[in-house]
Amino acid sequence: MAGHEHSHEHDHHHHHAPPSSTRVLLIAVGLTGGFAAVEAVTGWLAGSLALLGDAGHMVSDALALGLAAIAARIARIPSGRRHTWGLGRVEVLAGLFNGLFMLVIVTGIAVEAVRRLLDPGEVAGGPVMAVAALGLVVNLLVFWVLSRGEGGINIRGALLHVLGDLLGSVAALLSGAIILFTGWTPVDPLLSLLIAAVVLRASLALLREALHVMLEGVPAHLDPEEVGRDLAADPAVASLHDLHIWQAGSETVALSAHVVLREPAIWPEVLDRLQARLADHWHITHATLQPELPPTFPLQRMEGQTGVAQASPTGG
Repeated sequence: MAGHEHSHEHDHHHHHAPPSSTRVLLIAVGLTGGFAAVEAVTGWLAGSLALLGDAGHMVSDALALGLAAIAARIARIPSGRRHTWGLGRVEVLAGLFNGLFMLVIVTGIAVEAVRRLLDPGEVAGGPVMAVAALGLVVNLLVFWVLSRGEGGINIRGALLHVLGDLLGSVAALLSGAIILFTGWTPVDPLLSLLIAAVVLRASLALLREALHVMLEGVPAHLDPEEVGRDLAADPAVASLHDLHIWQAGSETVALSAHVVLREPAIWPEVLDRLQARLADHWHITHATLQPELPPTFPLQRMEGQTGVAQASPTGG
């Protein structure tokens, strides 16, 4: 009986970002980076911190999307002798770097917003409104492009950033309108702080998710106890122990467990059944299951070795 078996139905590439993800990321980089430049120039000329803050956010998004595109391409490199899991975690590293970079952007926006509150300056409301309205359209287009790609930690993080950009564009649009019609300039740094708060929340969420994957945490949608009970419910399984579930990459979920069998002879059939259950119900396609005999399994005498009692081989 095999002592260490796992599913061979996967090809070690199911966790890699498909080409479509790379393409949509590159398109998003072009749209986001190009408009960030327009926003930055207009914000500088108009004296709008809200617009400059949103431009800074979009620059961070363009960098994040660029890193995601590079990581998605690297993650497609097949596994080898030195990296048997492949390079899927490059995407996670890109997410970590992006989250840390966004924290720097947030700090800069917040510091400048406080300075502007203490020392208000002139803001041209008309240009701010025009560029912010165009930014809203661009962000909606980027969101649509990204939503057409297949999910992964980079795509999900990018969508969070774009949602933050959408709110930033709305804030800049509102800031321009209030300044244009009322002349109340403090609204600009106040809305900048709102943008910073949105960016901060997205950054912390991305960092938390990336760190969770790096620490091989259990995916949020899985409960090890529920998975264990489900596997142990198989009539051929006496019990289950040493169950581990972890996220090996941005999309790869792995499982290992020791399965105590009621009857070892049917292990191949039980293995196929358990792997199918894991794949179909829990979407875990990389499972390593170790078969074991129950402690009460009857001892058998080996032929030609009188007086020596040996347990049937478990492979454990």
